[in-house]
Amino acid sequence: MINRRTFSKALGLGTGAAAASLAGLQGLPTASAATQNGTTAPTALTVAPGARTSFATLKQIKAGLLDIGYAELGPAHGPVVICLHGWPYDIHSFVDVAPLLAAEGYRVIVPYLRGHGTTRFLSSRTFRNAQQSAIALDIIALMDVLKIEKAVLAGFDWGSRTADIIAALRPERVKALVSVSGYLITNLEANKQPLPPKAEYAWWYQYYFATERGRLAMEDKTKRHDLTRLVWDTVSPTWGFDDATFERTAAAFENPDYADIVIHNYRWRLSLADGERRYDRFEKQLAARPVIAVPAITLDAEHDPFTAPGDGSSYRDRFTGKYDHRTLKGIGHNVPQEAPTAFAQAVIDVDHF
Repeated sequence: MINRRTFSKALGLGTGAAAASLAGLQGLPTASAATQNGTTAPTALTVAPGARTSFATLKQIKAGLLDIGYAELGPAHGPVVICLHGWPYDIHSFVDVAPLLAAEGYRVIVPYLRGHGTTRFLSSRTFRNAQQSAIALDIIALMDVLKIEKAVLAGFDWGSRTADIIAALRPERVKALVSVSGYLITNLEANKQPLPPKAEYAWWYQYYFATERGRLAMEDKTKRHDLTRLVWDTVSPTWGFDDATFERTAAAFENPDYADIVIHNYRWRLSLADGERRYDRFEKQLAARPVIAVPAITLDAEHDPFTAPGDGSSYRDRFTGKYDHRTLKGIGHNVPQEAPTAFAQAVIDVDHF
């Protein structure tokens, strides 16, 4: 049974501190629980965004091409959830989600993606590649070295794309999936076609990064800071975060490979930068828009400028397993940090499909 004491243990707090962090949260709405197969999933504790500000400790482990930095919460032998962040964000997007899941008995892994935070390339000679399959293989390598056979994957933005790819190409490694914005696997040929003007407008930084001016801006500490803050402000218009919240994440952008990774990711997606031949076979599979057969919940945020119209209808046919779609009212792009209870509930629910 989950109570204030077990929740405080998952957070690494005493009961007094837990009481303070939970004060005033009674009466906030909670997400409905899944009832597939005649069973009801537990209901996550309700927590206000910003209840937590940091992870107690970070770990490092060599996996594949990287020395990966990650946070870990929950029992060592619990069912695993891997939470994957997007851009321009970092592991703090899950700073409230992870304790909620840990309190339910999950082992929660939250890694810095390549080019972010304390994650480093093992070799200075490795090409700073951010094509989609390379990032997905990083997470599989992390699972391998941590001896995680199968996990629930949950992500947004770059994290959704990464989780979608693993679920599509390596379904035996994925117990279930939570994907903000649905099916985000990049089709390079389709991506050459222009979007409606309003959608193109939201992607302004993608085109900026295609220029030398954009690259120089990302390499300049002050301009990078102000650019990423502008993205936060515009894609999460209803989220009342403070300066300290942004600065905690912005510290992850000081990674020496950050600018190279970000620029390559967006240029590659526009077919303006090459990937590596070692990933060609994976990209060929992804170009065919493979279906995702694992149990899945997709989340759309009402105020996310990248949310496709149609309440998930544009990608519904890509999910062939047990499935649910949810729209989060009043929420912007950074779903797990803006709506941690709803995000955690989606993870719990999909695990009970």
